Amino acid sequence: MKTNTQSNTAFRGFGGPQGAFAIEYIIDNIARELGKDPQQVRKLNFYDNDFRNTTPYGQLVEDNVIHELVAELEQSSDYYARRDAVMEFNRDNPVLRRGLALTPVKFGISFNVVHFNQAGALVHVYTDGSVLVNHGGTEMGQGLHTKVSQVVALELGIGLARVRATANDTSKVANTSATAASTGSDLNGKAAQDAARQIRNRLAEFVADKFGAAPDEVCFADDVVSCAGTEMSFTELVVEAYENRVQLWSDGFYKTPGLNWDRDRMQGSPFYYFAYGAAVSEVVVDTLTGEFRLLRADILHDAGNSINPAIDIGQVEGAYIQGMGWLTSEELCWDERGRLTTHAPSTYKIPTVADCPVSFHTRLYQNPNARDTIMRSKAVGEPPLLLPFSVFFAIRDAIASLAGNRINPPLRAPATPEAILDAIDAVRAGVA
Repeated sequence: MKTNTQSNTAFRGFGGPQGAFAIEYIIDNIARELGKDPQQVRKLNFYDNDFRNTTPYGQLVEDNVIHELVAELEQSSDYYARRDAVMEFNRDNPVLRRGLALTPVKFGISFNVVHFNQAGALVHVYTDGSVLVNHGGTEMGQGLHTKVSQVVALELGIGLARVRATANDTSKVANTSATAASTGSDLNGKAAQDAARQIRNRLAEFVADKFGAAPDEVCFADDVVSCAGTEMSFTELVVEAYENRVQLWSDGFYKTPGLNWDRDRMQGSPFYYFAYGAAVSEVVVDTLTGEFRLLRADILHDAGNSINPAIDIGQVEGAYIQGMGWLTSEELCWDERGRLTTHAPSTYKIPTVADCPVSFHTRLYQNPNARDTIMRSKAVGEPPLLLPFSVFFAIRDAIASLAGNRINPPLRAPATPEAILDAIDAVRAGVA
């Protein structure tokens, strides 16, 4: 049966991940034309801190750590030594070819529709010392409830086990923005913090009045409230506050400051901050079958002062593997009647555990956010989806080695075995 294939081709668009991918493709081409390691050309095109630090849409790039982050990853991954090892391997192996690539990420965080950048939350403290939080974000397995609960627990000085988050509901928090643009923790965490802080301040005033002290002398920590040399459990305080008619619930609200965007002129400052990252990927390609295997991945990602490193590392690794599938195996095909033929796991190939590298090194870059985000953290959602660009360009690097890295392989995405074989044939024929 004849089929028509639509791929995520290299130059399908210049917005979002596709646009970033297109530019990386161009840089890869330029480097090979100049006979240089693509890493050298990428570094020459990084934003600077003192000049050449304004985006095409007019936003100043502040807190730029891409130079330091990439330098650290180059060292920790032994990038240059492995580059030499890959070249040596390829000299001795005519069928199996290895490739190596390092690609960076700079990702703006915020909705570019300014009014979406707001969130609300409700926090209730009960007389048994438990806390209920409801916010406008949707938990979809990314750990949002856990992070928001951590924020509330920290604000009230209590253990995380005391805090429970419930599913978002517009009958509780109205007019919620979508849980998208990697803003879930930023927006809802700040709103929940605002609500919890109001309750803590009321409790602090109550304790201060009781002991003749100032509210800022009251300390909330480890489920204990202390003031003027006296301590009581958080639960004891809550019961006493309730009996004295202190309000034990509050609503919170947050809106991201400093954003502006002119849709007509495509100018402004649509992002509150940028998240950075980089990944090194090493692959081996079978030039007879077009199959490849990811041998090793080294990732260094900027999550700011991470609220929960375990969740963030999981998000980074998950996004990396998801993005690898997008760029290497997830191909959409239709038949001549327009029916989707890649509609099931048997035909639409998503990555599995077998596609993960045996050697997988992921670290979070230590870089507290210069902006006043929740706990000075940074978003970890969409940014690491761009890290597996390095997988695609490592495959391209392996194919290019067949012609001494003098020809740019016309590799399309997704880099399926068919696409890889087409690129191999073109390189061997001397076609760029």
